[in-house]
Amino acid sequence: MLSISVFIDLTGELAEQELKPFDDHWSAYIQSFRTENLTACLTVITHLGSKITYIVVISLLIIISFLKKIGWNYILQVTVVLILSSLTNVLLKDIINRPRPTLEHLVQVTSSSYPSGHSMSAMAFYGFIFYLILRFKKNDLLKVVFSFLCVLMIILIGLSRIYLGVHYPSDVLGGWVAGLLWITLCIVIFNFLDIHKTKEIYQT
Repeated sequence: MLSISVFIDLTGELAEQELKPFDDHWSAYIQSFRTENLTACLTVITHLGSKITYIVVISLLIIISFLKKIGWNYILQVTVVLILSSLTNVLLKDIINRPRPTLEHLVQVTSSSYPSGHSMSAMAFYGFIFYLILRFKKNDLLKVVFSFLCVLMIILIGLSRIYLGVHYPSDVLGGWVAGLLWITLCIVIFNFLDIHKTKEIYQT
């Protein structure tokens, strides 16, 4: 798969220090926009990629699903993609063990740097919701609006990690690619299970 190849190539270049000029240039450029107001704004945005936010959003989706009597299976799928992405991120961080940037951190962090957990989970969570919106939303205007918001969240959460000084740009790219990989794998698996379930229904 393309995303696997890209992630392997990116990680290989990271190990050989080939990404340092790229990281230094874009880190300096993005952080050159630092202002008090923008820092406050991006601090809020970066927390939209935190575990607590995802728990709140999933809980709200469950409540809405119950009240509207909508199938819960898609909420379960989003949750599975997020959990798999998060667990993989922890494993990758432990294996690669890249130190965080040495510049000032504007938010507190504890784990290793690569790949960015916020970027990876944002891609997995909001990216899979983006897929579901394109697949099922019938209202064209709402589809465009919500799809745009999902893409915007993925981009802003990733950029916020660089701006706040807790990740290199290559960390964010690695997180996005790894998150996209889980989206792709899960879509294939979920569609296979749906086809298999449909066949069983017709056979009974």
